[in-house]
Amino acid sequence: MKILVVDDDKEIAQLLEIYIKNEGYEPLTAYNGKEALTKLHTTPDIALMILDVMMPEMSGIEVIKEVRKDSQIPILILSAKTGDMDKIQGLITGADDYVTKPFNPLEVMARVKSLLRRSQDKVTDDSPYVLDIGTLTINKDSHEVKTIAGKPVSLTALEFGILYLLASHPNRVFSADEIFERVWRQESIVSAKTVMVHVSHLRDKIEEATNGEKVIQTVWGVGYKIEAH
Repeated sequence: MKILVVDDDKEIAQLLEIYIKNEGYEPLTAYNGKEALTKLHTTPDIALMILDVMMPEMSGIEVIKEVRKDSQIPILILSAKTGDMDKIQGLITGADDYVTKPFNPLEVMARVKSLLRRSQDKVTDDSPYVLDIGTLTINKDSHEVKTIAGKPVSLTALEFGILYLLASHPNRVFSADEIFERVWRQESIVSAKTVMVHVSHLRDKIEEATNGEKVIQTVWGVGYKIEAH
């Protein structure tokens, strides 16, 4: 399984390469955004990208925007910026998770494994394989979401996981911590803002595809739910 590390700091890239190899994955390296896009387009079967934000020639945010035009590959951001707005910008743009520098390589690999599990595994509970919520059809087996008119809704693996979790338990309110633990499949180690940003991005995609349909509801101070109709 190939993992692309994109960072203009060669020492950081080499450090991550060591840990990636130790976990049994195949590391690939790019030292700027343009090189990263070239490798993504010319190398088959890259499973995940670890991406620095501040790079010459093309920033990490610009890379994410380009990648998300035609790919839902999991993206883990690395950045020296620690402010909430910087994290939120990365997540809104289409990243799946965020680690700040300096980082513990073991934490980075834990996040990588979680994202890979989420992107590759199918939901394994006893929920129906196909759910109809409003004008949306959600297919658990193929990880596809379509409108009643057949228009596909392009979601990342995490966005699909959130939608399917809520849709398969109608009327139940899930807290941000519960969503993180069940969708990311690890104990909650990030703020509720990470989940909030993913839910917001998911809502935007659904509303765009359905001409404004409000599918996910916020229960203020508690969490999120989808009501049964």
